[in-house]
Order: sequence, then structure tokens, then C-alpha cells
Amino acid sequence: MTLDEVKAWTATRPTLADALGIELTALTDDYIEGRMPVDGRTHQPMGLLHGGASVALAETLGSVGAASRVDPTKQACVGLEINANHLKGVRDGWVHGRATPVHVGRSTQVWEIRITHEETGALVCISRITMAVVDLPAASPRPA
Repeated sequence: MTLDEVKAWTATRPTLADALGIELTALTDDYIEGRMPVDGRTHQPMGLLHGGASVALAETLGSVGAASRVDPTKQACVGLEINANHLKGVRDGWVHGRATPVHVGRSTQVWEIRITHEETGALVCISRITMAVVDLPAASPRPA
């Protein structure tokens, strides 16, 4: 899949990524990148980037990256496990995420996501997601 194909596919219905302002910015054979604003949509009560928002960015990038590695007419990728280490607080601006594949197998994929503050380059969060690759049911023939 190209970045434009991924954007068209993800634009078919409203998602959490839309609500958080997540933007996909790059997709190559080696990684997928995106960014997310640090504002009222993504703050926790103390005015810092909410850890759950960082995890949502990480899961979005890992999930879309995994999906870009399979034939979407035959397989889908669904999350099995995600973890995150929150390393630095951010109050404003944008965070940037880059997801890289650690393992791309027939039945699972593992992706590492590094999230940095765009303005300072500081490492904000490191996350890892494990995705299951599942076969889609074959289309049933329609009765005549």
C-alpha cells in the first residue's frame, strides 16, 4: 500500500485517530510515520500529554504499518498486545511517531514505535505492539 492508499482506506469511517488529530505522514518499506497535536484533545488534567493518547498514536501507526504488509482482500491485522514506557512529559506542540517492524511473520507481526516531541526532538515514549495476522473469511457465493 502507498501512503495515499492507506489514507483513503482509513478515511472510510470516523476513528479515534481522527478525534485525536493524528495525521499519517510517511510510509516506506522500512517504517510508517505520523504526528499528533498536544492540545486539549490529548491532554490529561495536569496539562501534559495523556499516556493513553501516546498509546493511541503508537497503536495507530503499528496497526496501519502491519496492515500495509498484507493483502487486505485476504487478511487483516488485529492487536494482541501493546506496551509503552512514557519517558518525558510534553505540554504543547506536536509529537511525531515512527513505527518500524521488528518481526513480520505469517501469523504475527511485532512493531516498535518511538514517539518524540517535534519541537525539541526529546524522546517521549517507546512502545511495542504485537499484531495477529488473521485470514478473512472467503466470500460466500450469492444465491441466484
